[in-house]
Amino acid sequence: MSGLYNYLNITFLYWGFTITDGALRMIVLLHFHRIGYTPFTLALLFLFYELAGIFANLLGGWLSTKFGISRMLSAGILLQIFGLICISIVDYSWTELSAVLWILLAQGISGIAKDFTKTTSKSAIKIISVNNDSRLFYWVAWFTGSKNAVKGAGFFVGGILLELVGFQFALWGMAIGLGILLFFSLVFLPLDLGKGTPSSSILQLFSKTKNINILSTARIFMFGARDIFFVVGLPVFLYSNGWNFIQIGGALSLWTIGYGIIQGIVPYLIPQNKNNVKNILKTTKAWCWILTSIPLFTLLLLEIELFLINKTFIISGLIIFGVVFAINSSLHSYLILAFAGTKKVAENVGFYYAANASGRLVGTLLSGLLYQHNGLNACVVGSAVFLIICMIFTLFIINEI
Repeated sequence: MSGLYNYLNITFLYWGFTITDGALRMIVLLHFHRIGYTPFTLALLFLFYELAGIFANLLGGWLSTKFGISRMLSAGILLQIFGLICISIVDYSWTELSAVLWILLAQGISGIAKDFTKTTSKSAIKIISVNNDSRLFYWVAWFTGSKNAVKGAGFFVGGILLELVGFQFALWGMAIGLGILLFFSLVFLPLDLGKGTPSSSILQLFSKTKNINILSTARIFMFGARDIFFVVGLPVFLYSNGWNFIQIGGALSLWTIGYGIIQGIVPYLIPQNKNNVKNILKTTKAWCWILTSIPLFTLLLLEIELFLINKTFIISGLIIFGVVFAINSSLHSYLILAFAGTKKVAENVGFYYAANASGRLVGTLLSGLLYQHNGLNACVVGSAVFLIICMIFTLFIINEI
């Protein structure tokens, strides 16, 4: 089977999974808000989802190397089905504590499922595009960008399902859809894809090349910077300044879709040459400087209260940050696959996205703490500090594979 055939199959399967991932987030958030859960309790519902991602990426990479990418992709879909069913059985007669603990565990299963599928899918792209560096850049950019656009669409799907068919039927419907995807994954993907000899110890699993270690550390602070600003700070700020839930949800959904589109077209914006890794690395460092400057400029606007008196500045800031962040994220996604090699690509990618999950977890916690301390200004300062650290680490990445 051709590399393009496998690439299209993996992309299709991951799109289907990602729609349910985005929809589930909106369904849980909106349903439990509607029945009276506090914002802090709602945030707790997603704690295990983020925490599970750290371990799921590491374990998923190791398991993918041992059993093959196709089997682990199927396992991720199966876990998501199980998680959806577990959440669907929550009953109004349960105490709030019982329901929260149950959803925490079910969301943890969903988090494991999400990162199993992400690690295995991106690893597969590296394997099926081997010895074609230019194609790798285009494929990973399109895959990553389309994934985020589809996740944004999933937010809308979740809201529509909740409105039309209700909480339980929405979850059951998604589980049935994933069952169809599971059948396709078992039938159309080669079972030995990505199979190799996994690391035999924990030390080997964490022993990566210098470039992978530095890039992973930079990723922690890059995604931590995004979530410090976006997860709690921005939505609460918008709500406190007169935006309703529909406006906030719609704006963030459209932002996510636009973010994904930009990621997908990055290869068409960056000149290609024979020494593609060196070229992309140089470009990455330049765009990291640009990204770091945005929260600093935003802080200046906040200090002179332009953000507080004119929504145009809020929208403009979101768009500019989204465009530049998407470019940086796409370049990073290419570099990890370029540095990952081919023998243990899934382990290396899993290690990298475990760092990504760590950044999201820390960013989520800091977003609430900083906003409570001093509002959106504190979140922007935290984001700026994280991006400065990200930039410092990025400068130390060398052109060596």
